[in-house]
Parts: sequence; structure tokens; C-alpha cells
Amino acid sequence: MLITKERRSATRTLRGWAISVLQEAGAIHECEEHGWAKDRADPHARERAVELARRDPPAGVSVGEALAEVRDVLDGIGDTCPECSNGDC
Repeated sequence: MLITKERRSATRTLRGWAISVLQEAGAIHECEEHGWAKDRADPHARERAVELARRDPPAGVSVGEALAEVRDVLDGIGDTCPECSNGDC
């Protein structure tokens, strides 16, 4: 007998969800060498992330909370990797 389970969301926290929205919109990307998130400084990508958060917040989270988390995460990410000494990443 085949037993199926409901799949859990890949994102378990509101912060993780916000990071995935920002990545999907192209507002942030990872340092290829160290994995730190970096801000792309693309205003259009930021707008796309906000629109994605507005249209599809996580279950049980208000639109206002979702937007606040996306903005909070984005505000906490710089445009350089803290581990790269030469700034080339």
C-alpha cells in the first residue's frame, strides 16, 4: 500500500519565505564563493518582490506582515559579501 504525505513547504519561516521571494524577483543573489546573499540594487526587481509578496503572502500571514518582512530582509542585506576581501564576488 502506498502512503503519501503532504509535502511540507520548503520555507518554514517568514524570513525564509521573504528571502525566496527576493531571489525569485531577482532582487538578491548569492556570492558564488561563500553563499552570502547580496543586494542587486535593482529597483525594478525590488518592485517585483513587493508585488509578489502583496499578491501571494504565506498562509496565515497578512499582506502587511509579508511586505514588512520582505523590506526588513532586503534592508539587512548589503551589496558586498562580508567574506570577500577583494570585493570581486
